Parts: sequence; structure tokens; C-alpha cells
Amino acid sequence: MRLRNWDLGFGILRVLAVVSLLSVLSLAQADGSQQNVLGRAGTFAIINARIVTVSGEVIENGTVLIQDGKIAGVGTGVQVPKGAETIDGKGLSVYPGMIDAATHMGLSEVPLGGASTVDVAEVGDQNANAKAILGINPNSSHINVTRVAGITTVLSFPTGGTIAGQAAVINLWGSTQDQMSVDPTFGLVINFPRVAAFGGFRFGRVDFNELVRRRDQRLEELKKTFRDAEAYARISDAYKADKTLPAPVTDVRLEALTPYIRGQKPVIFTAERERDILAVIKFVEEYKLKAIIVGGQEAWKAAAGLKKNNIAVIYTNSFNLPVQDDDAYDSLWEAPSKMAKAGIKFAISTGEDGGNVRDLPYQAGMTAGYGLSKDDALKAVTLYPAEILGIADKYGSIETGKMANIVVATGDILEPRTDVKYLFINGRMIPLTSRHTELFERFKDRVK
Repeated sequence: MRLRNWDLGFGILRVLAVVSLLSVLSLAQADGSQQNVLGRAGTFAIINARIVTVSGEVIENGTVLIQDGKIAGVGTGVQVPKGAETIDGKGLSVYPGMIDAATHMGLSEVPLGGASTVDVAEVGDQNANAKAILGINPNSSHINVTRVAGITTVLSFPTGGTIAGQAAVINLWGSTQDQMSVDPTFGLVINFPRVAAFGGFRFGRVDFNELVRRRDQRLEELKKTFRDAEAYARISDAYKADKTLPAPVTDVRLEALTPYIRGQKPVIFTAERERDILAVIKFVEEYKLKAIIVGGQEAWKAAAGLKKNNIAVIYTNSFNLPVQDDDAYDSLWEAPSKMAKAGIKFAISTGEDGGNVRDLPYQAGMTAGYGLSKDDALKAVTLYPAEILGIADKYGSIETGKMANIVVATGDILEPRTDVKYLFINGRMIPLTSRHTELFERFKDRVK
């Protein structure tokens, strides 16, 4: 009986602890401050700063002028207009906002225990018509947490099934999905069929030939979908040219595939192992697709095929453990340097939902300690992802005429000890507040 009473009492304490934690979180959000604050527009001049342009030389003591949402001037002889708000950048460094090219930002708020806040996947296996932009929550608390770390732009993509849907490039600013949108339908996400034992089974427990058969079956289904989409597109074109022909029956899934099967927009394939990446390359060559690999653990082993077909890699394994028992402990940290040496176009990404995207600069910094140059590590989270996402004409470097996504920091932006002092998205100065900063301020002076 005493044991039962103790168990009951301990259970009550656990419930009270959970209630207390929820109360604290509720208080932290009760005034609505955790929502995506929009900052303020204006004309800003960051003077006397070290400017890391990324695309060119570092300017040791220069000025960045921000006006009408864009970079209006960069250099040592920039004239500051009357009325501009001046920021003294002495001792500070100015960088372009970082870009994470593979996330679930805005699609997953509480992945464990809050199913209604998760919208990363649709029901079914073929969902080309699903658009991530329509599911993004502009008021996600992850947005504030992420941009405080200097990340201003992300690719948010759906998952689940073979054809998961269409990914969106978004800025981490805006009160609506339209305001956040940079490219609402950038690419089609395909979880490329692979040889794998699902449900926790290993090859030793499941016949390997059966696993191959399952993979081949899924691959044939994918190919059939592409053939159907090609036929649907031809029929639709014929009807548009000649209205006397029978009108095709509308199929929103096949219709959504049209710009991708024609190579007008990229297809984003998730693949890790060399054999799977080689299979993707073969598929891309067969259907003449514009392609990107997300994952890419062993992409450097397939360098020839990737370069031949101009397939870029968005690498998402900087913080992961080696897969094979005989892999070196630093194999995944070295992979970006091997891709760079092999001439593969690549970017570094967290591959995370909102909560951990903030680790992007530290993941890039880690790879710089294992063979990748510091310049390439910085470009891997700025200019390189901008090029892969087709937005390098507006983002990824500090150049006159580009959008003013700017980070002002105390030092090397890839170093954990560096603090972000100012942040601009679309030329708006954004408050550096988040759930983390507010909880810190709330409890930093409590009595020990």
C-alpha cells in the first residue's frame, strides 16, 4: 500500500511539473510576442564595418546602404543620404543572410505530441499537386528562433509517399504566406525508391531479393506516373491548339507534373547512398530532368554522373553519425570537402523541421574543420544555395541591387561564440527576439 501511495504521489508530481512547464510556455506567449514580428522599414546605413560580400573581396572598413528593401550601395565611398538611420559597425562584420535549402520550416510546430501542428505530408503515395506554401504557418515560433541565428531564407518541402509535393522558397518574414514567398513552387520532391528494410528490420531478417523486388515495384510505379504525365501533357497541348478535339479529363496530379517532366523546373530527389544516387542519375538521364539531390551522404562517390547531368547536392548530414560500421568517425564531416574537390555543386543544409534549423551556421562551421575551406563553408550556406535555388540574382551575397537580407554580427558568423547584433530581411530591421530570448530574460535573474 505504501508503494502504491508513493507511486500515486510521484505521478501527481509529474503531472504538476508538466502543468507548470505548460504554464511557463503559455506565459511566454500570452502577449502574442512569439508571433512573427515584422520589424520596420526605412533607409539604413551600416558604416565602419567589415563587409563580407561572399561574391567578392572582403571590405575591411566600408558601408552598406539599405534603401527600398534593397542594397543601394556597398563599398568605401558610399554616400549616405540625409535622413538615413546610421548603424556604427566598428568591430562588427556584415554578411548576407544565410539560406537553408532543405527544411520543413512552418510545416511542423510540435512534431511529438501535437499532431494537429504537423502538416509535412499528405495521405497517399502520389501528391504532385500538394504545395508546401499552402501549409506554412507564418506565425510559427520557429521563425523567430531561426532568424535570430542569422538565417533569413529557407526551402520548405513536404515529405511522405513517393511524390511528396512541391517545395517552396520563403523568406523568414511576413504575416502571410504570400509575403513570405520567394518561389512558391520551386521544385517537386520525390523520395526516390531505394533498397531498404522498413519498420526496423535489417537485411538479415528480411530476404534481400524481396527488398529489391519492392524497390523495383515502386520505381516502376514512379516511371508509369511519369509516362502518364507525359501523355497527359501532350493531350492537353493538342487540345489547346485544336478545340475541336475531345477535351482531356482534368487530372490535377498529372497536370502538376508538367513543368517538371519537361525540365522547366527542378525535381528534388531524396537519396543518400551511392547506389541510390546512381539510380537517380539514370532516371534523370532517361527522362531528361533538371534535378537536385537532397541528403547526399555518398554523393562524392557519384561525382562523374552528377557533374555530367549538372545535378547539385543539398547536403544534410553534417551532424549525423556514420552509417556503416567501418566508416571513419569523421566521414560525414569530410563529405562536403570531397564534393568540393570533385567539382560537385553543393550546399549545406540542416534538413530539419523548424526547431533545429538554427544550427545551420554551426553545421557549416563543423565541415570547415574537416577539409572544407572557410570560404566554401560560408558560400555553402549563402551563395551556393542561392544558386541552386535559382535566386542568386537577388540573394546569397552583398551586391548592389540585391535584396537586403543582411546580418550584422560580432565576428565569424559560423562560430558559435558570435552574436548577431542586427538583422534585415527585405530591407526591414527585424527585432532579435524569440521564445528563447524571452525565456532567458524572464529567468536570468532568478534566485538560486
